[in-house]
Amino acid sequence: MTTSSGTSLASSKPTADNAGTRHAPAQTTPRLAPEKILYEQPLNERIRSFLRLEYLFQQAAYHLSRQSEWDSRATLTCVLEILELFGNTNLKSEVLKELERHTTSLKRHEQNPDIDHAQLSGLIDSINTLIGNVRTINGQIANELKASEFLVSIRQRSAIPGGTCDFDLPAYHYWLQQPAKQRTRDLAQWLSHFDAIGQAIQMILGLTRDSTPMKKTLASAGSYQRTLDPNLPCQLVRIALPPGLPYFAELSGGRHRFTARFLQFSTDDKRAKQTDQDVEFELACCVI
Repeated sequence: MTTSSGTSLASSKPTADNAGTRHAPAQTTPRLAPEKILYEQPLNERIRSFLRLEYLFQQAAYHLSRQSEWDSRATLTCVLEILELFGNTNLKSEVLKELERHTTSLKRHEQNPDIDHAQLSGLIDSINTLIGNVRTINGQIANELKASEFLVSIRQRSAIPGGTCDFDLPAYHYWLQQPAKQRTRDLAQWLSHFDAIGQAIQMILGLTRDSTPMKKTLASAGSYQRTLDPNLPCQLVRIALPPGLPYFAELSGGRHRFTARFLQFSTDDKRAKQTDQDVEFELACCVI
């Protein structure tokens, strides 16, 4: 069983180098133009929450490796937004359900003679390890951070535009003037509360994305709609477009169908309009 990129099934297994990508050094070389612009649309609330957390973990990782006061502010903002997401839903339970579902799905391939059983077994073992790590979390995730008077004060003021100015939060101002090494150590320690759950979400999204290869598809007059089989629930819709096209993809959908519209991009005050041209794109409806 191979992924959409042609790699083996077990290539999704996290390693010591990539299991905590949000703490990895951010790229410092100039950013190259992407080969494809990727658009993703979650079709259930569980995957929607996972994608938002992935976005925040990646943003935190980028700023954590930098030393300016503004990078420390940006990283701490991510920490507080992650806390907010975990406070709204029981994500620990959702992550465990999804990991167990993936384990059941992968075990169905154990009798397939075309599968590399050693790699499949290794992937299932990795998921079971993540399940064990998440189960060891006592109570709600990052409860200690929710009880921090320092973080709570910043969180409350962050809801006000410009509310974290020096005169509003002198303790925050003091912390931001500490050496970069100390600030980075504090931020990394706060982020470490999400390590187990973050690695589990990384695994889930990786397996979901790799479950279905991209296929070339045509949107007639800038629109494409597909009816979905509710017995094979699609978790995530992915669309890839060449970067040179003057269109962007606007996706919407739910359990039964999804729609993709291709709109002409403009920075003017005019509202984006759907193109009347046929648009060729790549599509994956991730069912796993």
